[in-house]
Amino acid sequence: MKKVVLSFATLLALTAVFAFSIASSWDIKKDYSIKFSGEDASGIFKTFTGSIVFDEKNLATSKFSVNIDVASINTGNGMQNKHAKGEEWFDATKYPQIVFNSSRITKTATGWQTTGTLEIRGVKKEVTIPFAFVPKGNEAVFSGTFNVNRSDYGVGKPATGAAAVIKIEVYVPVTKK
Repeated sequence: MKKVVLSFATLLALTAVFAFSIASSWDIKKDYSIKFSGEDASGIFKTFTGSIVFDEKNLATSKFSVNIDVASINTGNGMQNKHAKGEEWFDATKYPQIVFNSSRITKTATGWQTTGTLEIRGVKKEVTIPFAFVPKGNEAVFSGTFNVNRSDYGVGKPATGAAAVIKIEVYVPVTKK
């Protein structure tokens, strides 16, 4: 009888540990915003999908895996959109997605940051993205602003300094699954 009670207690303990080690999964709501701005152009990406698993109390199991549809770029100018999707810039036909996969998420003095691989035009670079997480019941918002050097990814003509910097502003409202 002792073995059965001990085995049952062990099973309960393992179940509790497993239950608390699973981070919360979030569904991305439709009113997200992915904005970009630089010296040459500014605009938005209209199509953004991905998987968000985040629990501020369990960062070890938290992960972001997101995709931006390059063809969804909108600068407000039809010719500029066509140019941005073309071979010199994003080459949407050959590289239809901008992809970010996190490798770690950490707490900072002012919020959070995620480090992972950002892939643009087939070029993969490790980046760190600061973000805020504002929960409100079963909903929350992830938001952040960071810079990308477009020349590092072969986007557009080679540039240096401010001409190469693209500011990215992300606003992603979510609902807990």
